Amino acid sequence: MVMIPEKITTSITAASHAVLATHVNPDGDALGSLLALTDILQSLGKKVFPYLEKPVSPMYDFLPDCDRAKMSHDALQQFVQEAGDGNCVTIALDCGDAERLGVAKDILLENSPFLVIDHHRGHRKFGDELWLESECSSTGEMVYELALQLGVKVSANAAFCLYVALVTDTGSFRYENTSPRTLRIAADLLEIGVRPDQVAAGVYDNYTLARLRLMELVLATLEVHADGRIGIICATDEMFQQSGAEREDVEGFINYPRSLSSVQVAAFIKKTEGDIVSVSLRAKGQVDVALIAASFGGGGHKNAAGFRFTDKSVDEVRVTVLGAVKDALQK
Repeated sequence: MVMIPEKITTSITAASHAVLATHVNPDGDALGSLLALTDILQSLGKKVFPYLEKPVSPMYDFLPDCDRAKMSHDALQQFVQEAGDGNCVTIALDCGDAERLGVAKDILLENSPFLVIDHHRGHRKFGDELWLESECSSTGEMVYELALQLGVKVSANAAFCLYVALVTDTGSFRYENTSPRTLRIAADLLEIGVRPDQVAAGVYDNYTLARLRLMELVLATLEVHADGRIGIICATDEMFQQSGAEREDVEGFINYPRSLSSVQVAAFIKKTEGDIVSVSLRAKGQVDVALIAASFGGGGHKNAAGFRFTDKSVDEVRVTVLGAVKDALQK
């Protein structure tokens, strides 16, 4: 059983209003956690402002109540002002670095108390109070534990969102972050009414043609190195333009080089908005990719980590990453 810091629960209980936020380009865990906690806090009679930088991606628009998310900075500030001093708690979910809060970072951080709920081992502390559980499979797992602590009966919609969080961050319960507690929580969510087939249809059978076109282009870049122990794929601006896909359509692509039987470390290098080139690393051997990510200012878990560059091209990053992974394999 996890131990939730007392300041987390007391701050939430004392507040009449809550602002919820997560990282930019949110994945299933981030969105599932945010939407579920919105439902949980509303069931306690609190007013909630679930903030997202952009509308929910079509990849996750099957999540119940995803239309509750709000993007307006003016509305966010007005919400906090209406709550009054000390009556509004801000909670960052699944966000390991303040910079990942996006363009509203400064607006969010000026609110107090500012709580952070996260499971990333490479977390860079920010806010007033941190609840970090690196042994948890997902932030969704932590949100479920928080609901139990607060005495909330989890609704069917919240259970669905939390199950999506668990499924996406454990690779459908395939990764080593899947613990006995993770599966017990999943069973609890099924008893509430979640249907795994409906979740699977939303997560895995929800592709657009543009996403498949992009996948075709990305997989054509596959390279293997170090006797097949390293697999690398890339996504460039041109590929997004040619396929018509969105940036978030790349989610899950890293699993393809990782699926090669000989690969111990997979890398996915992709161009995001502006001048940013992001790198996702996945491992299934003894290499701790969180250490590689940390050396470039990133973070994550032993088997899943990431980092970003703002001053290199995709090709330059590929060379840099390949060298770092080769060095890690030799140690």
